[in-house]
Amino acid sequence: MIPVLVALLPQALWASCDGTDLRASLTEAQHAALGTAAEETPFAEGNRWRARRGDRVIDLVGTIHIPDPRLAPVLERLTPDIAAAEHLFLEAVEEDRKALERNLAADTSLLLLQDTSLPELLEEDDWQALAEAARSRGIPPVMAAKMQPWYLSLVLALPGCAMDLLQDGGGLDARIEAVAKAEGVPRSSIESYDTVFRVFNEEPLEEQLDMLRLGVFPEATGADLLVTTVNSYFDEAHSDNWQLSRMMTFAHLDLPEAETTAMLDEMEDKLLTRRNLAWIEVIEAAPEMRLMVAVGAAHLMGESGLLHQLQARGYELERLEF
Repeated sequence: MIPVLVALLPQALWASCDGTDLRASLTEAQHAALGTAAEETPFAEGNRWRARRGDRVIDLVGTIHIPDPRLAPVLERLTPDIAAAEHLFLEAVEEDRKALERNLAADTSLLLLQDTSLPELLEEDDWQALAEAARSRGIPPVMAAKMQPWYLSLVLALPGCAMDLLQDGGGLDARIEAVAKAEGVPRSSIESYDTVFRVFNEEPLEEQLDMLRLGVFPEATGADLLVTTVNSYFDEAHSDNWQLSRMMTFAHLDLPEAETTAMLDEMEDKLLTRRNLAWIEVIEAAPEMRLMVAVGAAHLMGESGLLHQLQARGYELERLEF
């Protein structure tokens, strides 16, 4: 699912991506379904919040991980809160990102299949479709053939026209970290840098292959989803973004509804729910009275979302201008 599997990409920078916002073409029934889902989702909207409990203040920011020119005024508004923080939590600070790179270089099993390959695991037609999807994203099929299926699913969730932007590193989280470093604010990762790798590498290959089916959309559909995702992000409409992605996945996969639902729910549990519940314990255990937490925007919403979890622990929540 694109809102979770990949960073949100800025429409303004897609010189070669030709996509449209899918929300404009939804039926009345689909719009109603999005509205119902939003009403049932705690904290369905909002990229910037403040939580208070007694003297403790936590600023929470939903981020995107790659550049967009519209982030400049956002960062300007956030800068006083960054400077005021006694500690900043990010999904991964710079030092841990570099440590992950070293680990990946030292242990190829984290990313690559060791005793088999995807052509051996898949039907020929399925492999050829994946090979073409990889080729369109600048990945030689011979390289894709050895990737762990879960990792290839993350890579192929992006259309080829957007791949270069992943290397920029100028997303909101990186900009927040740069300000914190300049201001001397202590920083740390909110989880171990290899958490996602461990979670998915522990899954049986068959379940990893199911993930591939979730992540690979036709090029045009992928571009449309990315345009929709970034527009939804700047509209701060996280529930709509999440539910629309589920709608598109159901339309894309030729599987029984119950099977697709189970795969999507499992993906949400691994990438959001389990991590959110672990993160809230890290936040609560921090000794500082003034914190900033800057993590992917999808981690803010929902029953397991950080905002709802803080509210359940006695914090008062206030939405701020993003």
